[in-house]
This record gives sequence, C-alpha cells and structure tokens, in this order.
Amino acid sequence: MDFTEDQINRYSRHILLQDVGVEGQEKICNGKILIVGAGGLGSPVALYLAAAGVGTLGIIDGDVVDLSNLQRQIIHFTADVGKPKVISAKEKIEQLNPDVKVITYPFLLTAENALDIIKDYDFVIDGTDNFPVKFLINDACVMAGKPYSHGGILRFEGQTFTYVPGSACYRCLFHSPPPPNAVPTCSQAGVLGAIAGMLGTIQAAEALKYLTGAGELLTNRLLTFNAKTMEFRTIKTRHNDKCPVSGTNPTVTELIDYEQAACDLASHKK
Repeated sequence: MDFTEDQINRYSRHILLQDVGVEGQEKICNGKILIVGAGGLGSPVALYLAAAGVGTLGIIDGDVVDLSNLQRQIIHFTADVGKPKVISAKEKIEQLNPDVKVITYPFLLTAENALDIIKDYDFVIDGTDNFPVKFLINDACVMAGKPYSHGGILRFEGQTFTYVPGSACYRCLFHSPPPPNAVPTCSQAGVLGAIAGMLGTIQAAEALKYLTGAGELLTNRLLTFNAKTMEFRTIKTRHNDKCPVSGTNPTVTELIDYEQAACDLASHKK
C-alpha cells in the first residue's frame, strides 16, 4: 500500500522499528482483529490497536455503559452512560484514528453466532470476564483455526496466554468451566482498575506481534502477575493430546453455551 504523508507521520515510530518497518506497518493496516468485550480489557486493546492503525477492528458486546464501568473501562466517558458499549467504543476509535474501519456487533457472542463472526478475522482478543464465554471463544478459535489472546483479571491479579493452532489452548490448561458461582467474577469480588490496562496492553502487543511477525508470541506459556507485589511469573505449558477440543480425538465437536452465574447473564465483559 502507498502511505500518505500523514500516515507516514502517524506511524513513523513503527516504521522506524527494525522488526516492523514499512512492511510490518502494511501488515498492521491490512489486519483484521476481533475484540470480544468492550470493557476493562477491550478498552485498552481497542485504543492501542486503533492507534497502531489496524485496518479493521470488530467489537462485539451486548451491554450498555454503566457508571460502575468507568473505573476501568477507559474507552467510555461519563457522557456515554446508557449508550451501547460498541457505539461508545467506535466513536472513540474513529476520533483517534479515522484510518480504522470499525465493525460493531451489539449483542452477545453465542454458540450459534461465534463461528460465523470470527471467520473474517485474523486474530481474536478475549476481553471477557466469565468462564462460559472464555471456553466458547477458545473452542470456536480452535475449531476455526484462529489464533487468539486469552486474558483474565480479578482483584489484583491477571493472566494471559496466546493460542495459535497446534499450541496449548485454554482447555489444555483448564478442562471445563467451574460450576456457576464457584469462582467470583470482578463484579462480585472487585478489581483494581489499572490491572485491566496492564493486561489489555499485553494483549494488544500480542495481536500486533502476530500481525507483524515480530518477536515471540506468548504461546505454550501462561503469564501471570500480582499487582500488589508487582511480581510476574511465566508458567510453561504444552499442548495436551487428550484435550477435549484440540486433542487427537476431540470429544467437544460443537460449540456449547455453558450456564453462567446469575450476575453474568446480562454481560460478558469486565
């Protein structure tokens, strides 16, 4: 693609990077990334990917902005309370970078629509905060052969890894969802707002690394951190041949809408 003078100025710090350059920025500008959840994780992800010039950003979220979201969901402002999150997010992205095409999906991701939605994207971001949808995203990406970034936060802690076909998936690490209400969500236990920014930024970096081919992805490694002590830990993982969805003889061959905790029924986001 031929960059305009304004685009060269906008993306100059990427173009100067030895591992990115003009070719890498072209890949970013031609990239298509789906963000599931325009909340705590999806907010910094969307802003950084838009700033980077990702050509197409899909945002799926069925919720509206609530006052309690503003403590961590930095893409939404006070005036946006009551507005659909996908619309609020789209407005900020377009103000930040008009180069970016934003496709909004103002509804929840389900077993019925997941495969049809993700098929058009190069990379998927899991910005959700409940186990049923995390397993749904994982299973859909495994079945469709799509790479994705997992992210989860609670209280002062966060965790993330990146899946590409052939690497360890979410079910390789965690076989199935816990019973509803067995593990609290951030709406029940709370979360330090800045934690969402820390983890979402890592997820955005993984997406950009995938598009450009720069560096090493966080595959077969689970990164965890505790912001109280500011300690980061990387746990080596590996693909499980007996995994129910990505193993040699998978038993999960169709997408499943698992039961959610009652407080999560209206929302999939942090």
